[in-house]
Amino acid sequence: MIDEYKNSLKDFIKRISIFKNLPDRYLQLITDGFSIVNFKKGETIFYQSEESTDLYIIFNGKIRASLLNQEGEEFVLDVFKEGDFFGEMSLLDGRPRSATAIASEDSSLGLLRRNKFLETIKNEPMIAIEMLNALVQRLRKTDDIIGTLAFLDVSERLLKLFQEMAVTDGEKDTKGFLRIKKQTHKELAARIGASREAISKALKILWFKKMVLEEAGYFLVSPGPGGITREITREAITS
Repeated sequence: MIDEYKNSLKDFIKRISIFKNLPDRYLQLITDGFSIVNFKKGETIFYQSEESTDLYIIFNGKIRASLLNQEGEEFVLDVFKEGDFFGEMSLLDGRPRSATAIASEDSSLGLLRRNKFLETIKNEPMIAIEMLNALVQRLRKTDDIIGTLAFLDVSERLLKLFQEMAVTDGEKDTKGFLRIKKQTHKELAARIGASREAISKALKILWFKKMVLEEAGYFLVSPGPGGITREITREAITS
């Protein structure tokens, strides 16, 4: 599997936003600088405040960036999947990690050392512009998280999460509902900054309003009023 990734690494990297406009000579430098690392589900890639500055690109699997308190409670800031990159903040400023990165499933990652990245960016500054664009998008997402925590109750936050999950991973069933893979109450709580008890109550509210239903292994989200908007459905879900 590792050889497979190495053989197709250049083509894969060309699809990553920050490297898509890179000339071949610098693309080769980046490719040569990558090493392949594998993590099992539940393994930690790096911890918050850890002194490391590498950039990671996901070849397959899913990684979540989280904040953990001393009791081990988790708040998920973002979830990254194939083609995404993470670790760019410490890569750019050389400071400790701002969050903990954990494998949500078995994952294969490309690891790029900071010195290799800086060597390339000096010769090809467009990478810096692309990375700034990515950072701005993540800052906007952080602002959205803050607004959600400040102004929405738990059931509204949970429905918003289901909407986002439907956009990235959902599929429409025969009755028009949007099917997303079921997660535990603990996992949902970590995604929206709530307790498991609050998630249970919120799900009951959404079930009562018929905005969210359950099926073996899946949540079904209504595309009607109060559920997924028509705009999101047209953009992300194909019939």
